[in-house]
Amino acid sequence: MRLSNLTDYAIITMVQAATHCGDGRVSAAELANETGLPVPTVQRLVSKLTAASLLRSVRGAGGGLQLGRPAAAITVADIVEAVEGPIALTACLDNGDCDYEAGCNMKPHWPMINAKLRGALAEITLDDLRADPSQTIPQKELTA
Repeated sequence: MRLSNLTDYAIITMVQAATHCGDGRVSAAELANETGLPVPTVQRLVSKLTAASLLRSVRGAGGGLQLGRPAAAITVADIVEAVEGPIALTACLDNGDCDYEAGCNMKPHWPMINAKLRGALAEITLDDLRADPSQTIPQKELTA
């Protein structure tokens, strides 16, 4: 499984927006400049992230973008779903258009698998991504 580039960029954009939590608001152009992403891409992401209430747009003097809720309450799962839609490894549950559905013994298991994947992504918050990785993710010893 691989996330789209747009989803990767959305996570980068949200982490950068989270660095402005104490500073107030930030513009899409500033986020583009700080992340190195093209302005049109960031504007497209801002639209999706605002629609999902992960970012909030404030108009007027001193306006700009700010997180829609605290960084500790925004997860990677939230961001992925804002860009990609519901987290699911297979499309068979969405559209039922499968040539093998009648004899498929996996279909009943996919909801559990998808829920576990979403749960894992929901454990990682923007606060975690802003922190030093060695402090947030337990380092496993490599065995030879």
